[in-house]
Amino acid sequence: MDQQFFDRGSVDVARDLIGAELDVSGAGGVIVETEAYEPDEPASHSFRGVTQRNAVMFGPPGHAYVYRSYGIHWCLNFVCRPGSAVLIRALQPVRGIEEMETRRGFSDPLLLCSGPGRLCQALGITIEHNGLSLFAPPFELTLPDASPLIVTGRRIGISQAVDLPWRFGLSGSLHISKKFSGKGGLAP
Repeated sequence: MDQQFFDRGSVDVARDLIGAELDVSGAGGVIVETEAYEPDEPASHSFRGVTQRNAVMFGPPGHAYVYRSYGIHWCLNFVCRPGSAVLIRALQPVRGIEEMETRRGFSDPLLLCSGPGRLCQALGITIEHNGLSLFAPPFELTLPDASPLIVTGRRIGISQAVDLPWRFGLSGSLHISKKFSGKGGLAP
């Protein structure tokens, strides 16, 4: 995986990240849920242009964009082409599980990293990670050996552009943040 992988539209990157492995300082697992955000749709942080908060989204592809959601939870995004990013919504924990359990304060593996806020807490992601390259420590990313079966559906937790089917998940995963609706389908 290199910068060229991220120098594409966020929808393609979000789909292709399903099944990839993400480690942050030795804790991590398999990415099982993502959402794509493009600069021309109102749910994206980049929709109104560059601000101090979203400036990383307009920088080079392959960097972390971290922001606080509702003033409570950190959220980890991977920057794609300028103004676009992929929200990492859920992870199936594989490595550093004890450390993740300590950070989260409980040990239910299905809830450990199921949701962007839980994922960031478990991995120790904070604003200090904002702007860091995904190709250097503390990050390590590895694509899957084979293409997994992926489901697609509407994004969740937003109030605008909710009809776009830009949420992707690993088919059959118990670690996703919310089940895909019956209208969701398999991604091409």
